[in-house]
Amino acid sequence: MDTLVMETRAPVQAAPPDILFTSSLGEIRAHDLGQPIRTPACEWSRLERQIAQALAAAQAAGQANPLLIGAFAFDPGEASCLYVPGRVERSSRRVSAPSPQVSNQAISVRSIPTAAEFQASVSSALDAFAQGTLAKVVLSRKLTLQLSQPADPEQVLARLMAQNPNAFHFSLPLGQGRRLIGASPELLLRVSEGAVFTHPLAGSAKRGGEPEQDEAVASKLLASHKDQHEHRLVIDEIRRVLAPHCRELTIPPSPSLMSTDTLWHLGTPIAGQLHGGEASVLSLACQLHPTPALCGYPTDLARQFIREQEPFRRALFSGIVGWCDSQGNGEWAVVIRCGVLDGHHVELFAGAGIVAGSDPAMEWAETGTKLGTMLKALGLGTEVAL
Repeated sequence: MDTLVMETRAPVQAAPPDILFTSSLGEIRAHDLGQPIRTPACEWSRLERQIAQALAAAQAAGQANPLLIGAFAFDPGEASCLYVPGRVERSSRRVSAPSPQVSNQAISVRSIPTAAEFQASVSSALDAFAQGTLAKVVLSRKLTLQLSQPADPEQVLARLMAQNPNAFHFSLPLGQGRRLIGASPELLLRVSEGAVFTHPLAGSAKRGGEPEQDEAVASKLLASHKDQHEHRLVIDEIRRVLAPHCRELTIPPSPSLMSTDTLWHLGTPIAGQLHGGEASVLSLACQLHPTPALCGYPTDLARQFIREQEPFRRALFSGIVGWCDSQGNGEWAVVIRCGVLDGHHVELFAGAGIVAGSDPAMEWAETGTKLGTMLKALGLGTEVAL
C-alpha cells in the first residue's frame, strides 16, 4: 500500500531559490522560503502582526532565533517581498575569486525615460527648486536589455562580489524565474544589541582613470557646495528620525569620502545607542526609508514629483533589502546598483540626486556610470548605457 501511494504522488518539486545577503558581518543564506509576505509598508500594523506571527511559528517549529529576510519597495504603498525561511545558514563572508569574464551581447537596449525625457525632468525639478516647493529629488531610469545569452544569476553575483568585495550583496527571488541581484554600497541601518549604525551616501562623482586624476575628482567632490548641500539634507533627516530613539547619537560635522570601483561618494558614518527596550531595526528602518538620498526632500513632495515624472514603477529598486531577527537586531541596505534578471531579459536601474545647481546632462551621465556596475557583471560594455 505504501509503495502504491508513493507511486501515485505528484513529483516532488525542487526547493525554492535561496536568498543571499552579505555584509561585513558575514553571509546569510536562506532556504525553504515558503510563502512571501507581500503586505506593503504603509499597512504597518497589519504587516507587523503578520511578521510577528511568522516569527512565532518559526520559533514553535524549533528555530531559536528565526529571521525575517527580504526587501521593501521604494513606495510604501507597493508590495513587499519578505520571508521567514525554514532554514538559515550563517557564515563568515567568503572571499570571491574573480569569475571568468564571459562576454555577452545586448541584442536590444531601451532606456526608460530617454536621455531627452530624463533631462527634461531634471529641468522641471530645477524649476520646482526655484519656486521653493522642493529642495531635492532623486530621478532614475530603467535600462531594459535583451541579451544574446541568458544571464546566469550565480555568475553575475560572483562577478559583483569580485568587483565590489565590500558591498552589500543580495540575491532575491521575485517569482516566475525572475531574480533581483545587486551590490549596494549603502547601509541604511544596522542594530546590534542596542547599538545603532548608519552610513548614508549622497553626492557622487565618476572616478578618474589615472591616480592623479582620481585624486583630483575626489578632492573636487569633497569641496563641492552643491554636493555638500545634497548630503546635508540626508543627514538632517536621519538625525530627525533617529535622535528621539537614542540616548546618544554621534554625527561627524562633515562627510568623508567613500569609493566603489566606479564612483566616489560623500558618506557620513553615524553611530548611536538606543534607549533601553527601544524600537527594533525593522521599525526604525521603515521610519527612515526612503531617506532623501533615495527619494528627495521634503519626502512626500519628492515622492509625488517622482510619480508624476518617472514613466515606470520602481518596485523594489531604491527600496531596502536585508534582515532582522526575533530580538530586533539586523541590517538593511539600500537597493541600488541592481537589476532584475529573467533569462535573456534584464532590467537595470540607476538614479541621481537632483538639487539646485544640478546640470541635466551631467546627471544623465551619472546614471550611466552607476549602471556600469551591473553591465560589467553581465559581461557587457558600459557604452550601452549611454
